[in-house]
Amino acid sequence: MDEAKRSALNEFWINLKTAPGQIYRAMFRGGAPVSDRTRSSFVFGNVFLHLHSVRTHLWSLKWSTTMGLGIITTAAFLITLVTGILLMFYYKPYPDVAYQSIKDIHFIVPTGRFMRNIHRWAANVMVVAVILHMARAFYTASYRKPREFNWFIGWGLLVTTLALSFTGYLLPWDQLAYWAITIGANIAQSPREITDAMGITEYFDIGGLQREILLGSEIVGEESLIRFYLLHVMILPLVLSMLMAVHFWRIRKDGGLAKPKNVDELVAADPKQHYPVFTEQPQKTYQLAAVVKGKTPAVGSGPENTVPSMPHLFYAELGVLMFTVLICFFLAFVSDAPLKELANPLVPENPAKAPWYFLGLQEIVSFSAFMGGIGIPMLCWIGLGLIPFLDKETEGTGEWFGGPGGAKLVGWSALYGFATSIAVEAFAIRFGWLREWFPDIPQLVITFVNPGTVITVLYAAFSIWVLRRFNSTRAGALALFTCFLAGFIVLTVIGTHFRGPNWDFFWSPSHWPGH
Repeated sequence: MDEAKRSALNEFWINLKTAPGQIYRAMFRGGAPVSDRTRSSFVFGNVFLHLHSVRTHLWSLKWSTTMGLGIITTAAFLITLVTGILLMFYYKPYPDVAYQSIKDIHFIVPTGRFMRNIHRWAANVMVVAVILHMARAFYTASYRKPREFNWFIGWGLLVTTLALSFTGYLLPWDQLAYWAITIGANIAQSPREITDAMGITEYFDIGGLQREILLGSEIVGEESLIRFYLLHVMILPLVLSMLMAVHFWRIRKDGGLAKPKNVDELVAADPKQHYPVFTEQPQKTYQLAAVVKGKTPAVGSGPENTVPSMPHLFYAELGVLMFTVLICFFLAFVSDAPLKELANPLVPENPAKAPWYFLGLQEIVSFSAFMGGIGIPMLCWIGLGLIPFLDKETEGTGEWFGGPGGAKLVGWSALYGFATSIAVEAFAIRFGWLREWFPDIPQLVITFVNPGTVITVLYAAFSIWVLRRFNSTRAGALALFTCFLAGFIVLTVIGTHFRGPNWDFFWSPSHWPGH
């Protein structure tokens, strides 16, 4: 009996000591991947990693190819997701308690201020990264066949990211949030500029309909807060997650990242040693698609100049993820998320400013709400989405600033874009615009002839000239995209640093008039 007890106790003790190893083997049945075949199985069998290709081309691993912008965007989204869920434990989405719950998070909840700071900075990092990521895809012509659909998905990701960040702006329910959303609601209502001038608002009020859809009522109130909260914590994150999953999947199905035609020569010229191909004699063919006919990008392409995604690609992604976390932590330590006074509908914030990524639009909205807030942005969004179907050329695909004109054209376009927007803005600030010169001028003229539309026309004219000069749609697209990027930077800087009370121009916030 004693012997049996000692045996059972001994067995129990042995089981307890080996439990961690058994748990590890239950999670990772195949053990650590040590060969090409087990590394492939590791990717295929992992629910989080199977969106990747088993092997990655050496060109895709070069830092200059992507700069890790896609991974930074994904990492920032995951950080906002985790910190946002933690903040939901304490946040109350009702006007009478929302502001106090934010104050509780900021001043009372342990680590609450830090979590809120990280959430805010990760959201900003995500916005910056997704804009740069789209610019990278454009300047390397990565939107071309067969990646047209994935360009559309990326276009949707950019819009959803901006919407996700904008809907979170109202949740603190302070003066900054309330009046920024009021500006957004007025922009949504701006088609009344047109319908009022035509005298048809009574019968066709698209502006009022858009405002009511956005706010849930005529004013920024309880319905608006609930609506923005639901969009911010549930609907838009779900949409973003679905789009990201399709985006990653299509990268794999479209043959990986876009590469130059002579990519194998470029990679072969790199003397750096990498893990070689097929040294461990795999027991099955690399991929059936490599030996059959068809339209799949993988057909006819072998594993030359590729390395296993595990560990090369995954270690690189892990490094970028850690870098993004470090950046967000650093920013959260040195800068607190803003929290102004409780929202007061009777005391307008002056100046009331939108989030920084919309301040460029707010600058031209100050001249015409419709053209600045809807007309010009819609033209840009539609043009951006149609790029893959307008540029059918092949020269320069996968190369930075590839195509006729190249980097020199991009440099001149940036110079023209900066100079044009600065000159038009300086003229409008120094001498005013049509309303100051002709007080009785019809509103329709103001709507369609303002600094924003003038800048747009000048950019379009330059793009057409470049298109004819190089006889290339790619060159025209390079010029137009670069000009708008330069204009976005100029207008954002002016709106952020040089606009004060009543949206007047000031060289410094220290020059703002006192109360």
